[in-house]
Amino acid sequence: MEWLLMAVDVVLHLNRYLEGCVTQYGVWIYAILFLIIFAETGLVVAPFLPGDSLLFVAGTLAAAGGGLEVQWLIPMLIAASFGGDNTNYWIGHH
Repeated sequence: MEWLLMAVDVVLHLNRYLEGCVTQYGVWIYAILFLIIFAETGLVVAPFLPGDSLLFVAGTLAAAGGGLEVQWLIPMLIAASFGGDNTNYWIGHH
């Protein structure tokens, strides 16, 4: 049960854990960020995810040389938000 509470804490406060995640997961952090932004904008049941604060922290880490590259981060997050928005529209349409 404790691992479930830890998992929920990490998902809800990912902006606090992002710097450690960048060093631990390396390139996979881009996929994690993509999925979080996609889920927040695209899935009706996931508006609780910390998308806005996560964007600020990811931008700060990219600007400060914290392991994220801006040239990959910006297009990837734009694609995640557009894809999530279109998915949410499709869900609402049907």
